[in-house]
Amino acid sequence: MSAFVLLTTVVTASAFDPNSMERDFERSPGDVFKLGFSAYKSGHKEEAVEAYRYAADNGQIGARWKLARMYAEGDGVRQDDYAAFKFFHEIIEQDVAPGSPEESYVSDALLALGIYMKKGIPGSPVAANPSAAQDFFMRAATTYRNPAAQFEMGKMFLNGEGGVKASVRQAGRWLQLAAEKGHAGAQATLGNLLFQSGKMVRGLAMMTAAMEHASPGDRVWIRRMQEEAFALAPETDRRTAITLAETLLQNSAQ
Repeated sequence: MSAFVLLTTVVTASAFDPNSMERDFERSPGDVFKLGFSAYKSGHKEEAVEAYRYAADNGQIGARWKLARMYAEGDGVRQDDYAAFKFFHEIIEQDVAPGSPEESYVSDALLALGIYMKKGIPGSPVAANPSAAQDFFMRAATTYRNPAAQFEMGKMFLNGEGGVKASVRQAGRWLQLAAEKGHAGAQATLGNLLFQSGKMVRGLAMMTAAMEHASPGDRVWIRRMQEEAFALAPETDRRTAITLAETLLQNSAQ
C-alpha cells in the first residue's frame, strides 16, 4: 500500500498538506504513528499496521511497541510470538534513559522478553532460558521500577529460579515493592507469605483485598490461595481480616 493510499484511507482530514502528503509521510514518523493510532481506534487495523510499520522503520519506538503487542495478542494480525519477540528486542536496543517519555515502552518490552525467555517460544529459535529471563526482569525491575517485573523477581527468589538462590527474604523485598504499587499478584503472594509466617490476619487481609482488584486470570489463583488460607484460620481471624481488607481497599482508593 502506498503512502498516499494509506493516509487517505486512514483519515479523511489530517494535518498534512494534501499537495505534499507523501513528502510529509516520509519525514514525520511521529505523525504517521498518530495516524496509525487513529486508524486502530476506528477499527481499521490493517491500515494501522501499515502506518505502524512505516513509523517503526523510521525510529518510532511507540509504533514498534504497538506492533509487538498486536502480534503477541493476535490483534488485527495473525498471532505470532516470535515476531513479537523480535519487535520487543529491537525496542530494548534503543538508547532510552530512565525518565524519558519512551521509558514505558522499554520497560514493558523487557518484561515481555523475560516472560518469553522463561518458557521459550515453541517452533522458534527462542528456547527457554530462565537465567536470561531473570536478567530481563531485573533490568525492568531496577532501572524502570516495573511492578510486574518486580513481582516476577519475587517469584524467582521464592522458587530459586533463573540462577538465583531461593530466599524468602529477598522474595519478600521484591514483592513488597510491587505490592506498594498496587500489583494484585504481588499483594496476594506477599499476603500468603505473611500468613505462613504466623501473621494470619494481615496475610488474609492482603489476599482478600488483592482478589478484589485482580485481573480475571489472576483472580482464579488468588482466590484458591485465599480460600486455602481461610480454611486454616480461626473464625475470629477471618472476621478481623475481612474488616482489615475493606480498610486496605479504601486506603488504596484514596
